[in-house]
Amino acid sequence: MGEQITDTRMRRPVITARATATFDPVGRSVATARAFVRDTLQGWGCADIVDDAVVLTSELVTNAVVHAGTAADVLCLRNDGGVRISVADRYPEREIPLQNAGQVVVHPDREGGRGLLLCGALAARWGVEYTAAQKHVWFQLDLPERPAGTRSAGPALPVDALPVADTRVRVAVVQIDRGGCISFWNEDAQDLFAYDREQVIGKPLTDFAAWPHTPGTGTGIAEALQLSRWEGSYGMRGADGRVVPVYASHLRVRDADGEASTVCLLVRDHERAILQSPQRTPAPDTAQAARSEGRPSDPFEVFIGSPAPDDLDGLLQRTVERARDMLDGDAAYLLLATDDETELEVRASTGLPSARQRFARVPVEAGSGRYGSARMPAVHEDLTAVPGAVPLLSGTGMRSVVTVPLKVEGRLTGSLGVAAEGPGRYTNEEALRLQFAADRIALAVERARLTELEKLRRGSLSFLVEASDLLAGTLDRDQTLALMAQMTVPTLATWCAVYTVADQASEPELSYVLHEDEDRIDGLKTLLMKVDPPEPVPTPGARVWTAPGDAAHDAALRTSMRSLGLGNAARPSSGPGATLATASAVGGETVVLPLVARNRVIGMLTLGKPTEEHFRQEILELAEDLSRRAALALDNARLYSERTAISQSLQRSLLPPEPLPDIAGVEIEVIYRAAGEGNEVGGDFYDLFPIRDGAYGFAIGDVCGTGPEAAAVTGLARHALRLLAREGFGGPAVLERLNAAILDEGARSRFLTLLYGELWPQDDGSAVLKVVCAGHPLPLRLRQDGTVEPAAEPQPLLGVMDDLELYEQTVTLDPGDVLLCVTDGVTERREGTRMLGDDGLTDVLTTCTGLTAGAVAARVLRAVERFAAEPASDDMAILAMRVPEFQTS
Repeated sequence: MGEQITDTRMRRPVITARATATFDPVGRSVATARAFVRDTLQGWGCADIVDDAVVLTSELVTNAVVHAGTAADVLCLRNDGGVRISVADRYPEREIPLQNAGQVVVHPDREGGRGLLLCGALAARWGVEYTAAQKHVWFQLDLPERPAGTRSAGPALPVDALPVADTRVRVAVVQIDRGGCISFWNEDAQDLFAYDREQVIGKPLTDFAAWPHTPGTGTGIAEALQLSRWEGSYGMRGADGRVVPVYASHLRVRDADGEASTVCLLVRDHERAILQSPQRTPAPDTAQAARSEGRPSDPFEVFIGSPAPDDLDGLLQRTVERARDMLDGDAAYLLLATDDETELEVRASTGLPSARQRFARVPVEAGSGRYGSARMPAVHEDLTAVPGAVPLLSGTGMRSVVTVPLKVEGRLTGSLGVAAEGPGRYTNEEALRLQFAADRIALAVERARLTELEKLRRGSLSFLVEASDLLAGTLDRDQTLALMAQMTVPTLATWCAVYTVADQASEPELSYVLHEDEDRIDGLKTLLMKVDPPEPVPTPGARVWTAPGDAAHDAALRTSMRSLGLGNAARPSSGPGATLATASAVGGETVVLPLVARNRVIGMLTLGKPTEEHFRQEILELAEDLSRRAALALDNARLYSERTAISQSLQRSLLPPEPLPDIAGVEIEVIYRAAGEGNEVGGDFYDLFPIRDGAYGFAIGDVCGTGPEAAAVTGLARHALRLLAREGFGGPAVLERLNAAILDEGARSRFLTLLYGELWPQDDGSAVLKVVCAGHPLPLRLRQDGTVEPAAEPQPLLGVMDDLELYEQTVTLDPGDVLLCVTDGVTERREGTRMLGDDGLTDVLTTCTGLTAGAVAARVLRAVERFAAEPASDDMAILAMRVPEFQTS
């Protein structure tokens, strides 16, 4: 007998796709790495694990580029079981914080080791590998298994039990190629959505599909098109701009050449029964056993025996539909309890006037509008006798209702109700049947709810990580406002408005408005401008604001009456359509979240839903987290703007008032360029002022450093020069006294380079100058023949030595001569190891023969700017004086 040999080695996963990138050791690389992983996984159709992958990559890349200070190599591998991502840094000797019996568990709030804790919590597998030059931290995320579609047939039903459809049933057939573009569009698709075949062929389905955008839940359209079979609801944008709700069945196929595509069958959502897959019936032996025991075949039990849908919404919707059919009701609804079990939230309904009450909440215990029958089965024979017993049914025309709780291990998880338009339709027997069905479905509902909640929380974590990164990347107030709105629409709300509060005595001001439909932004802004802004209350959390909805309703009503000729006022220029559209846009729930920073309300974030829609509590909690981050970013932008304005105002005060004095017989041009972002006061300054009749003083200087200390010395120098010169002191005496004043500042003193001179225009057309150059770049004289020479000798700078012996030098500018004075921001302009220097400035000035003073200054500035590609890092001041060649008498 042969011996069977079994290969016990583990099968290596088959790599089907690979992507890699390297990120520099700078903070912005973390956001770039997140975007790289997100784009890669979405391109691979792995949307289910994108959020977890982004969070883990963010932590590991942060460890590499921020904490370890090295470049990070990110490698993404797709295999037959999922996705493996590896982050490598070049710091292999760094310790890995292990957790074993002999060590203290790392606290989650600590920076070190948090990425590994997240790997242990979120990844299916993870590990650390070392090489001679790198350390690799990797994690594996497995893709969820998706069951293949099944076939089944339903029993024969009487005609009155068949689903209702239009007289002419249209089934749109749309084929999508492997690139996601439409390759086939039948006539029914043209009739349903009003697009001709030529308008859609070759365009992506995403241009027409209004896919849900709730973070952390649902399946993306790109992913759905890659599945072997998919079924569900979404919207299609018609040619008129309106969204048509549809129910779709997708099937992935391949042609004879092996080319894959997806065939989509679409019907109107209310005709979903045409495409909706019927549920699996019980096995023959189970049905036979039920009949043999004399038990009735309960259609709800048939549903319980079938596999639950992948998503919670599908499970709940099928539950209410089966419950309504089981008790022959006119409507059914299902509510889920909040985490604290104090409220119930509407999650599914059928047969009610509108499904837009989804996510509306009612209290369970005491209070107005409470849902008193939540914890025990209850039968209401006539709701008109007990007003408010079931708040959801108020105004719906329903008279009788039976409600039962959904409980898991004795804990309330929800409530299921079936209602009828006639009174006295239900008894305790129907309540028991419904309770039995609810007990069977409660565990599946709770499991799906927890799964959805976990996905939402992971998606929220990824959303907040990216939101924080975006908000931290700007200090511009207007850009911060725009980011706040763009992050909430359409992810959290249909529309958003941001109010800002300048100070405690100011009224809130509407600063930014955004709607997911750009055509409605102007109408929404006009409406909000007419409504009193919400009160800036610092209490945390979202509060309902009814003013926009009420105002929109009143405006729509008045417009409708005018259009019907029932009002006396003239018809508005905007027409009834715009007003009605605005009313529909803000007709749902509107909430206000305070923007609180440094214990002060600096604004409000307003979020809104369209007609009769409500916010989920999880979305409101996510919006509250976002509002806290946005408030701090907005306040930082405000402080930065104020600081910049103060610095610019102070900088202007340190420069001479405009315009400069007009000196007969001498052309004067000054160019000043401050470096940086405008939030630091520079140390360069210049001045030109009359001393006495026929004499003028000029100065150009540079104080060491920037900021308040440099500004103090700059202000001291400029004002002292004017005062001392007008008192009759000569150039050396002026600078010696200024030197003493600077030294008197003590620790606040800064050394100062200064070129000071006095100018006397002469009757013969020349100009006489007496200059003192105290540590400053030497002034250059350009003669008419093109020669350039220094016009002074260097002397000690100010603010260093007590006793200075300075002297002045006399320079005569003949007609056509130019005197150029600059600060070291010009001569020290750098490009790598090259520097413009005195020689480079001399070469530029040599080309300026015959130019006016303004042209000389402009040419020098242009040469400095072109010398290097990077912006200037130092302030620059250029003072050019020229004696014209021809004088007029």
